[in-house]
Amino acid sequence: MNEVLSKAREYMKSQNVDFMLVNSTNEFLVEYNELSENSRYLLTGFSGSTGDALLGFDKIYLFVDGRYHIQADLEVDKNLVSVVKLQSCQSQLGEMAKLVPENSIVGVCAKKNSQQRVELMNKYFQVKLLDDDGIETSKPGLGQIVDINEEFTGLSVEDKVEKIQKILAENEGFLLTNLEDVSYLYNKRDFSKPYSSKIKAKAFITKNSDELFVGEKLNDFEKYIDVDIVYVDKATINAKDYATLGEKVRIMDENPILAMRTVKTDAEISHYKKAFEKTDKAMFAIRDYIENNDNLSEADIDKKLEEFFYEYGAKSLSFKSIVAHNKNSALAHYSKSSKDEILKDGSLVLIDCGAYYDGGLATDITRVFVKGNPSDLQKKVYTTVLKAFLNAFNFEIENIVSGFDIDNKVREIFAENQIEGFVFNHGLGHGIGVNVHEAPPNLSVNEIAKTPIKNNMCFTIEPGLYNAEYFGVRLENSCYMCDGEIKSFTKMCYEKKLVDYSLLSEQEKEWLSNFEVW
Repeated sequence: MNEVLSKAREYMKSQNVDFMLVNSTNEFLVEYNELSENSRYLLTGFSGSTGDALLGFDKIYLFVDGRYHIQADLEVDKNLVSVVKLQSCQSQLGEMAKLVPENSIVGVCAKKNSQQRVELMNKYFQVKLLDDDGIETSKPGLGQIVDINEEFTGLSVEDKVEKIQKILAENEGFLLTNLEDVSYLYNKRDFSKPYSSKIKAKAFITKNSDELFVGEKLNDFEKYIDVDIVYVDKATINAKDYATLGEKVRIMDENPILAMRTVKTDAEISHYKKAFEKTDKAMFAIRDYIENNDNLSEADIDKKLEEFFYEYGAKSLSFKSIVAHNKNSALAHYSKSSKDEILKDGSLVLIDCGAYYDGGLATDITRVFVKGNPSDLQKKVYTTVLKAFLNAFNFEIENIVSGFDIDNKVREIFAENQIEGFVFNHGLGHGIGVNVHEAPPNLSVNEIAKTPIKNNMCFTIEPGLYNAEYFGVRLENSCYMCDGEIKSFTKMCYEKKLVDYSLLSEQEKEWLSNFEVW
């Protein structure tokens, strides 16, 4: 780490900047970037999926949201890194600006930040775009691209491309650089990389043609652009590619592919139902494995869970499974799976997992189990989280509902049923699809969550309560909107021995009866 830090600061000097933003992502702006390709991880040692670092000549600031407050403290060298713990409604850029003195120049890697974000940064401080960040990362391979059958997608590639071509004039084109968009549009996936099904590609569509850029074409895609106007999604194109387009570039008000892929086809909904049947089987199996075996470690459970996923037809995992024992379960995105964390009688274990199957859409589920007999506190926290889920899942929908509305309901439930020391410090849920996190929809206190949830949009509902001194409980069902009613893909049940029925209302007990309880 010290060598990485020294080289990064040498690069800063050569570029005449006072600070440098060090990102967790790559040139495709992906969320789950492999650690060997993650500059922020190599600089700070923090392994979380999101959160950037601000490097100065005498300090490193690491910005993390509520999911990672505890994990960041555990992973970084506090002599070198100051963890900035973002609260709900606090923006990373806003907090960063407070730490950057006036007239300072902040270096930003153009290929690792979206054009939209760079423009926003310019409102906070003086930005200098850089070609690199001075941190040596590994280079990913090309992967293994496979086609997804139309029975899973409901639409052919030709159907999807034609929808885009209809909105373009003769002299116009649309450049796609977002991997989810490209993978969705071309019905292609790559299951060879861990925790992803996206292909590494860009695409260009005109009124009468379309071209997929893979391999060497990725590096010089501009050679193939022969129209006067090129539309892009400013939120997903990196600043380097944006600048490459020069005067041809135009901003598309709404990304039509995002609108298509977030409202699933009936075929995709059907595939998701089958995919979650398999996901539930893997979760049922791991529950029985925990119940019937002693001296299991987190690592034992993690390994066995992966075996179960593949046994039931998974192509790859949606993300690195979270298997978190006792205090570790208070880390919302814990992913270490230690051999030294051994379950004993009364041990609580939180498991958050998911997989990709033939259709290339990510599943996601979280359940909490206890070895032997639970404590009163475990039952109280579990039941309070279950109460929050039941109220969110059965949210009364009139005409239009947003994730903001449902998230607010859960926060009201937690406020009315407070448990000292336990906090809910993340959003209620997220969209699911080609990536395990997509938006819209979004369920949180953020502005994006005010987007209405439409029929066939798919999303998670995952309330949780966490206390770093004890444990955390999160219960997550993946759901979809169907004719103004929330329905659950997940059929995985709840633990009867962890439910304190005295804490549930008669209505909540009736709701719970619709889910089998052991």
